[in-house]
Amino acid sequence: MADVRSRTRATTSAAVLLAALSWTATACADRKPPEAAPASATAWQEPASYDYTLRSHEDVLWGTFRVSVRDGKVAKAVGLDADSRRALREGPGDRIPTIGDLLAGLARARTDGADTARADYAPDGRPERITLDPDTNAVDDEAEYVISAYAPGPAQP
Repeated sequence: MADVRSRTRATTSAAVLLAALSWTATACADRKPPEAAPASATAWQEPASYDYTLRSHEDVLWGTFRVSVRDGKVAKAVGLDADSRRALREGPGDRIPTIGDLLAGLARARTDGADTARADYAPDGRPERITLDPDTNAVDDEAEYVISAYAPGPAQP
């Protein structure tokens, strides 16, 4: 009788272990590995000074902005539409990102295992579009940044 109970416990333990392993494998299969940055993304080096247009679709930063970066920091941001002018009026100006800030956010999203962390690159390697969605099941956590009209600024002395 003891031998039967021992075999029953062993069978039950094995079944529980298999179920747990199966559940873990299924849960992990739903998560995608972080996307690797393409080789062209690493070739571009952010200059200290440049201008660009940013169209942002993000919960806290919405609209189209003309951004001037000097000495690696946003020196000026002009709202080009009603949404961007409101964002500049109502929020702190330091939330306007440099292209380097956007790339750092992309890298962070990839490291954190975001469901979507992707970029489209210009031939010179700088990003033209960055799309982020940390969790496809969450609402209002998506962000898209379109970078256009990029022009290197004057060289700094």
